[in-house]
Amino acid sequence: MIQRPVIRRLSDHVVDLIAAGEVIERPAAALKELVENAIDAGATRISVNLKAGGADRIDVIDNGYGMTPEELALAVERHCTSKLQDDRLVQIRTLGFRGEALPSIGASARLAITSRTSDADTAWRIRVEGGVVTSPQPAAGPIGTRILVTDLFFATPARRKFLKTPRIENSHAEAVMRRLALCAPHCAMHVTFDDKLVLDVPAQSPLARAASVLDVAADELIPLDEQRGHVRLAGFVCGPAKTKATGSGQFILVNNRAVTDPVLKTAIRVAYRPVIERGRFPVVALHLHVPLERLDVNVHPAKTELRFADETEIRSLVIGGLGRALGHGSEGGGGIYAQLSARTSRPSIAYPVRERGASSPSAFLPERSFSGKEVQKNGHEGSIQKETGFFERDVGFEPSARKPQTLPEEIGPEFPLGASIAQFFDTYIIAVAPDGDLVLVDQHAAHERLTHERLKEQYASGQLKSQALLLPEVIDMPPREAQALLSRKNDLSKLGMDLEEFGAGSLVLRSVPALLGTKDVQALVRDIADELANDPELAAQDTDSFAHHLDAIIARMACHGSIRAGRRLKPEEMDALLRDMERTPRANTCSHGRPTWLKLTRNEIEKLFGRVK
Repeated sequence: MIQRPVIRRLSDHVVDLIAAGEVIERPAAALKELVENAIDAGATRISVNLKAGGADRIDVIDNGYGMTPEELALAVERHCTSKLQDDRLVQIRTLGFRGEALPSIGASARLAITSRTSDADTAWRIRVEGGVVTSPQPAAGPIGTRILVTDLFFATPARRKFLKTPRIENSHAEAVMRRLALCAPHCAMHVTFDDKLVLDVPAQSPLARAASVLDVAADELIPLDEQRGHVRLAGFVCGPAKTKATGSGQFILVNNRAVTDPVLKTAIRVAYRPVIERGRFPVVALHLHVPLERLDVNVHPAKTELRFADETEIRSLVIGGLGRALGHGSEGGGGIYAQLSARTSRPSIAYPVRERGASSPSAFLPERSFSGKEVQKNGHEGSIQKETGFFERDVGFEPSARKPQTLPEEIGPEFPLGASIAQFFDTYIIAVAPDGDLVLVDQHAAHERLTHERLKEQYASGQLKSQALLLPEVIDMPPREAQALLSRKNDLSKLGMDLEEFGAGSLVLRSVPALLGTKDVQALVRDIADELANDPELAAQDTDSFAHHLDAIIARMACHGSIRAGRRLKPEEMDALLRDMERTPRANTCSHGRPTWLKLTRNEIEKLFGRVK
């Protein structure tokens, strides 16, 4: 017979160990709490050293206010803090406030705190080992506080057993320090792991600190400052040319607190989705300022999760603010600087196969001459479609016998993509920028973005015109995909595509968006059907989900309606494409997030020839 369990009170020591497991889950969590305390204590200089990923040793030294012997004794007791001046958990302006970090560390490790105030003759030291506290004793030390944690989790061996390798624990600790460095640009930070320098930054401006933390050049960062009511979004973001394979380049602060909030991460992903490749992550340093009464930071002991009074307002501000920051054309820069490695061995030379009766190398690389007036004329007289009619006729291009001239003085900073000088592989445009750098443009990717933005603009304004097909297209496809299209018949009609059912698994297409023309319409419809049929939300008939896929469908349309790789262009058509890119939003990437243009500097070219190293 099973004995009835009896409720009993846990000992203070067990309670401390349980609480310690919530607050200090790994060395990086302990480091976060200690450095936050140093920042709250007014430090302008913080030094950190870790051994074995922090499992053996965490040493944090600051020049903050320091503590008296009486305060030291209170600091290692649970729920004792200097950061709450009343009993309300609303007006929280500090990084820490729960009074749990030091007692939790002391319960599971060996903790020594040495501290001295500015008006004290000596420092004082207190020790805690496995929850056992010794009285404060006089010690030597400068103004400020030094906290030394050794043998982390020695009192909870089960937790220590589950620690990862020092390399992995160091990576978590470095991420913590970079987030905290962004919180306090006024504070110099020196961080070493196993005596190897990891981070060393002086007191800096917010821009300089963001560049240091994100590991990018300051001129690669796009400033952001948006206000909506009492909520403000500020910070710095990288363009779509700078992405990472993981989310490690995303730093988010809310009222100076580093957080990993899922609402904000989702908003960032949605804002960048139209301009970066799927599977890549943007690089951002965002700071959200929210009225304290509209924010709850007391969600989890780690204090990295939040609750907003109005999540929709916050999400809208982040998506809109980032969208506007990323919405410039190529006139704001943003192309990728090509990184070429110098050859280490003598290259072999491959001679092209002669075609079309070519008799000289010039036949393989079309040459052209240009003038500043020509470029400026093309830059102000309308889009590519208006000038050249890409969809009405094939574009011919014959090599010119004239030699290209030097870039004229008239091509100024207002035309950052410069003037085209040639086309190669009938796919890429070569241009010379005003600063002399070489610009390479993918003509299909570039025109795809231009078409995408025009389709979106026309759709949003309700002016997207459709073009009736002279002979309606009958399209056979699997019933599942046909049904996915028919279930969105009204939505597709607003995009200029009129579809009707034509027996089981067949559809009749009667019109397409006029902007796309009538070529290859079957392939376009099949691509959209695949896009819709393979989305589980759409299969569940989520009435709002089509809006999330609208941009993807427009991207499919733009891809089919753009000039193709392998199409030869005339000089004026190439220049017109460059001018449209400079004034079209998000023109630095195509609809799928690939770059539309690259810049090759003189230094990179000279590396190939061995002129520089």
